[in-house]
Amino acid sequence: MSELLGARLRLRPFRSTDEAAVHRYASDPEVTRFTDWGPNTPADTAEFIRAVVAPPSSVHPFAVELRDSGDVIGGVEMQVRDDLGVFGYTLARAYWGRGYATEAARLLVDHGFGPLGLKRIEATCSPENLASARVLTKTGLEQVDHLVDHVLVRGVWRDSLMFAIERK
Repeated sequence: MSELLGARLRLRPFRSTDEAAVHRYASDPEVTRFTDWGPNTPADTAEFIRAVVAPPSSVHPFAVELRDSGDVIGGVEMQVRDDLGVFGYTLARAYWGRGYATEAARLLVDHGFGPLGLKRIEATCSPENLASARVLTKTGLEQVDHLVDHVLVRGVWRDSLMFAIERK
């Protein structure tokens, strides 16, 4: 798996040495408020790192790293099924609101339509997660559906907004 370079970010394969950086954001209840995982225990994070260091060929996880410092500030992932990609992202709270999520999402979408050869890319977010919906819109995706009782999160069924973009 190759690296993806943006103006401020490098998306690169996860390494076993990323565990402490990942745990800092993955254990934050505010960061995981809208996710279907977390907040992570140290064991959860260790298992995540084991899974993403050697992922199946249909999953493309990347650590989100600041190019200038090398600090890992989040993670993104594209899951591929035939010519469809589904992606998601998570950033440490200290890096919210600075355009990093949009930059990372654009790099991942470009990778999906480029080297991965996808025809359609989708992402979902909670209807309450307005910041994530803005990121997806800025990345070029359009809201295509409101999925009722779409995902079970900590024992409660939640709706999701589905966004999509198709290769032109």
